[in-house]
Amino acid sequence: MSFPVELTAALTGASVNQLRRWSRDGLIVPEIHEKRPMLYSFRDLVALRSVCFLRSEVSLQKIKRAFQNLPDHELMEHPAEYRFATDGRTVVVWTEDRFMDLVDNPGQFDLVSIDDVYRSFTNRQQRRVVDFKRPRTNLEVNPQRMGGWPTVAGTRVPFDTIANLVADGDISAEEVSEYYPHVHPTAVADAVSFQHEVEGLAS
Repeated sequence: MSFPVELTAALTGASVNQLRRWSRDGLIVPEIHEKRPMLYSFRDLVALRSVCFLRSEVSLQKIKRAFQNLPDHELMEHPAEYRFATDGRTVVVWTEDRFMDLVDNPGQFDLVSIDDVYRSFTNRQQRRVVDFKRPRTNLEVNPQRMGGWPTVAGTRVPFDTIANLVADGDISAEEVSEYYPHVHPTAVADAVSFQHEVEGLAS
C-alpha cells in the first residue's frame, strides 16, 4: 500500500513542505520515490512518526546527524526498524543489548517504545498529531488490513471511500449503511472529519 503526501502528513505530524524537504535532504526518502506525485510506504510512515516525535524534544540537525550515523554503526535497516530515544540533547538507538549514542553526547535515557511513537503527541509546530492506530475514534490503521490505509474500525472500508460517498450531499450519513451495513453514522462523521484534516494539509 502506498500513501499520498497529504495523508502521510496527517498520520505522521510532518507538514507537506517538511516531507518534501526531508526527502530532498535524504532524511527520509520515500521507498516509492520513483513515483510522481511522491508516495510513501507504511514503513516510511513509522519512520516519519519517529522523526516528528523526536523533533518535539530535540533539534532537527541532531536527528539528521543521528540518522546519517546509522550506517557507521552497521545499522543498515530502514529507520522504521529501530527504536530511538532522546534526553533533549542527543539521540540514541536501542541495539540488541544497549543504547548507542548517535550524536556523541552521553546522557541518561528513557526507552521510547513504538507505543510512544504511535500515540497522539504535539509536534514542533504545536499541531496535535493524530493517534497513529486510531486517527479518529471510529477509524483505525492496521498494517495487516488494506496495507495500513485508514479504514472504518472493524471493517475493510477505507475512510476516504465513506467521506467521498457523502461529500456532495446526495447521500446522508444515515443512508451510508444502505451501502455499507457496518458503517454507523458516527463513523461517517469521523471519516469526513479526518478527510478534512488530510485535505487541509495539502499546501
